[in-house]
Amino acid sequence: MMDTPAALSRPAMLANPDVDMLIDGKRVPALSGERFETRNPATGELLARVASGGEDDVDAAVAAARRAFEGPWSRMKPAERQRIMLRLADLVEANYDELALLDTLDLGAPLSRTRAGKARAGALLRYYAGQATLIAGETLGNSAAGDVISSTLKEPIGVVAAINPWNGPIGMSVWKAGPVLASGCTMVMKPAEQTPLSALRFGELCLEAGVPEGVINILTGLGEAGAALSSHPGVDKIAFTGSTGVGEKILRAAAGTMKRVTVELGGKSPNIVFADADLDKAVPGAAMAVFANAGQICSAGTRLYVQSPIHEEFMERLAAFTKTIKVGDPLAEDTQIGPVVSDRQMTQILGYIDGASAEGAEALVGGRRMAGAPYDAGYFIEPTIFTRVADTMAIAREEIFGPVLSAFSFETVDEVLTRANATEFGLGSGVWTKDLSTAHRMARGIRAGSVWINCYQMLDPGVPFGGYGMSGFGRESGPHHIEDYLETKSVWINLE
Repeated sequence: MMDTPAALSRPAMLANPDVDMLIDGKRVPALSGERFETRNPATGELLARVASGGEDDVDAAVAAARRAFEGPWSRMKPAERQRIMLRLADLVEANYDELALLDTLDLGAPLSRTRAGKARAGALLRYYAGQATLIAGETLGNSAAGDVISSTLKEPIGVVAAINPWNGPIGMSVWKAGPVLASGCTMVMKPAEQTPLSALRFGELCLEAGVPEGVINILTGLGEAGAALSSHPGVDKIAFTGSTGVGEKILRAAAGTMKRVTVELGGKSPNIVFADADLDKAVPGAAMAVFANAGQICSAGTRLYVQSPIHEEFMERLAAFTKTIKVGDPLAEDTQIGPVVSDRQMTQILGYIDGASAEGAEALVGGRRMAGAPYDAGYFIEPTIFTRVADTMAIAREEIFGPVLSAFSFETVDEVLTRANATEFGLGSGVWTKDLSTAHRMARGIRAGSVWINCYQMLDPGVPFGGYGMSGFGRESGPHHIEDYLETKSVWINLE
C-alpha cells in the first residue's frame, strides 16, 4: 500500500468521513440520508462517504440559487462583484496545496500535475473578474419612423446548472464559476461522483471570499441528480463538460424547457508530425499529448500521424521516451502518471486494448495492467502505443479516455488532412512542422476547435476553447464566453 509522505497531512475536510453537500451556504446531508463512497484510485482507500443528492435536493439547490439571483446579487455593482472575485482568486491560490491534494487523492493524478494548476486557476478568476466590469449594452441606430431611440441591455441569464467531469476537478470548478460570478448569475454545480471533494472546498472558499449564500451551491450525487438538474424548470442554462453520450442526454432533457446549453464533449484528436519537425520537441510533445493525466483528457492527441520519411526513427524515439515515463504513487514528486480514476474506467480501457490486439494492431509499448506492488491495489495501466492500426479500428475512431495511442504513417498534406478530419469529433489537434506554409494550411484545414502548432494542450483564459461536431458547441474562455451567461434586451424609447 502506498503511504502518504509525512509532509502531506490529510485534508481537514476529510477528518469526518461523512462529507455533506453545500446548499444555500450550509453543509447539509442529502434529504434521503443516502451517501456514496469516493475512494483513492491508487490504493482503494476510502476517502469519504459523500451526500448523495436526489430530486428533492435538486429542488432545494435550485430554489436557493433562485432566491440568491432575485436578491441583491444580480443587481450588485460590477466593481463589487469584481472585488469579491479577486478575493476568491487570492483564497484559491492560498489554499491551492489543499485543493491539489484533494484532487490527487480523489482522481489519482500526480501531485506534480494537480499543483501545476494553481497559476491557471488564479488567472481564470482574475480574467473573469475583469470581465465583470466590461459588460455593456449599446445605443443602436434605427430606421423607425419618428424620433425613436433604441438601445440594448445585458442582463444575467439566471440560474446556471454546471455539470462537471471528473478528469480535472478544481480546474473545472473554477472555469465554470468564473463567468457565473462575473455575469451576476447564480449556480448549482454538480461535480462528478468520482471526484466531488475539491468542488466542496471551493464552495467554502467562495463563501469566505464574500460570495452571498445561495449564489454557488455544490450538489453532490450520482447520475440521477445530474438528470434531474438538466430537466429542472427552475434552471435557465446548462454548462456541461463530459462525454458525448451524456451530453446527448442532457440536450434532450434541456429541450423541454428551452434552456440555454453549452457543451464541451469528447474528442479523438489528431497529432500530426511532418518530416521537417524538430524531433527533440515533437517526440515528448506527442507522448505527453496523450499520456498526461493517464490519457484522461478530452483533447488528448490519441491519433498520431507521422510522415513516412521519419516514421521509423520517430517511432523508435517515441517508444524509448515512453518507457522512461514514471508511473506510480501520485503523491511521489517524481511520478508523471498515476492510475486511471476507477475500476470501471480501467476495465473499459483494457477492453479497447484487447480489442485492438484482436483486430491486428501491434502494441509497440505497454498494453497491460500494471502488476505487483505497489500497483495491485490501484488502477494502473501501462502507457500504450499501437502500430499497424487501420483507420477503421475502434481504437482509431472511438474515445478511449486512457493512456492509449494509435500511430499511423502518412505521405502528403492532402492525405493527412482527409484522415485527420475523418471523425465525428473535432476538439483539439496538433501539428509539428518548421514550414510556415504547411502550418497555415493545416490550421485552416483541420476541423477542430483548437489547432496547436509545435505545442500541445496550450490554454489561456483569454483564448476560446471548444469543439466542432460531436465535440460540442459553445466556447469557454475568451472575451465572448461571458455572452453565454447574458440575455440581450432591446429597449425602444419614443421621444415624440
